[in-house]
Amino acid sequence: MIRPTKRAAALLAIGFPICLVLGIANAGLWPLGAGYLLAALAIIAADALMCLRTDELRVTADPARVIYIGETTDLIVHLASPRARPGVVLEPRCDIDPIIVPMMPERVIYQPGTTANFVLPLRPRQRGIGRLHALWLRWAGPLGLTVRLMRVEIGRDIRITPNIRAVRQGAINLSTRDAFFGAKAVDQSGDGSEFDALRDYTSGLDRRTIEWKHSARSHKLVSKEFRVERNHQIILAFDTGYLMREPLAGMARLDHAINAGLLLTYMALKSGDRVGMFAFAGKPYLFTAPGGSMNAFSRMQRLSSDLAYSAEESNFTLGLTDLAVRLNRRSLIVLMTDFVDTITAELMIENVARLATRHVVLFLCLRDPQLAATFDQEVGDVHRMARATVAYDILRDRQILFERLRRMGVHCLEAEHHQIGPDLINGYLHIKRRELI
Repeated sequence: MIRPTKRAAALLAIGFPICLVLGIANAGLWPLGAGYLLAALAIIAADALMCLRTDELRVTADPARVIYIGETTDLIVHLASPRARPGVVLEPRCDIDPIIVPMMPERVIYQPGTTANFVLPLRPRQRGIGRLHALWLRWAGPLGLTVRLMRVEIGRDIRITPNIRAVRQGAINLSTRDAFFGAKAVDQSGDGSEFDALRDYTSGLDRRTIEWKHSARSHKLVSKEFRVERNHQIILAFDTGYLMREPLAGMARLDHAINAGLLLTYMALKSGDRVGMFAFAGKPYLFTAPGGSMNAFSRMQRLSSDLAYSAEESNFTLGLTDLAVRLNRRSLIVLMTDFVDTITAELMIENVARLATRHVVLFLCLRDPQLAATFDQEVGDVHRMARATVAYDILRDRQILFERLRRMGVHCLEAEHHQIGPDLINGYLHIKRRELI
């Protein structure tokens, strides 16, 4: 498809007043004006002939089948043309579903007669399935009087899943013995309280670990070795209500929570615990019983990919009551949610406190950096002062709610979006070391 440009329209438009002026000045000079118009048309036609034709350009693109939320994936486009022509400047555009944002380059320089590649970065907004319909290319002729449009049909579905690559990287960072007990410094009094084996007592070991009866029989000091307790039951409870749809650092709060939950799942399964999942919004709609093998991680990944972005208000009474009924043994419940103020959170506090009477509850929220930035900004007018005052009230209300929950025995954690994974691991290990489950 070829079209004239504004430059071509301007070139032709100049010819009409020339014809008019020559006709008024001397009727015999009108052929000069007509000749100008014909010459302009000839120049436009020549530019069209010199312009790279669409049938001479071969364009192929092979997008990834799966991309991860929160990461940018490159779509590599291959260009090839058998005939040498003057270089062209390509302007690419993508016809793609809105859940994926293509970060398009303004222009790509291509020399016909050679093979070349260029990259289109794709960044997903949310989980789901996005379709890449087509790729559009536009380029101008050597004189800039005509442009050609080319549509490259792709028609490929792209599945957007939780960021497993970030989970793997986090697992690598936490895989050593020192990192296994958290990304931060922690107070560790021992390896655990579950008996593992007997060993000869050596200088430096805790005398309280000496097994006196066995030592008397063997006529030498023998001490006990302990290990971290295993087979605990952990439930990842995701609030998927409308507050968790709010974007934070280019991702929904729910997606940050899912990535952190998968990291905790990997580490908990590696340490011998069992992990299950629960999700609710206006009502509970997902529950999977805790599993203890590494195959459970694939199941958790698949289930978390299907967690919905709900527009409903979260019903904590119905959701947490349903969860309490389903659990028949003491568990660690990691509740990933959010709230606006203490007034709307009263029902949440009541039901979380009821859940904490039987189970260990780890209450996890994401910290909003905009609130702190609004409060800390320099106050230069009344409007900024009002915004800073509102931000202070919200921050104060959040701290009041956290303090109320702590007094009820709930473990509270408010983390930055980039630190939520390690902070959650530290909270989990802290609870295990204290043998609260």
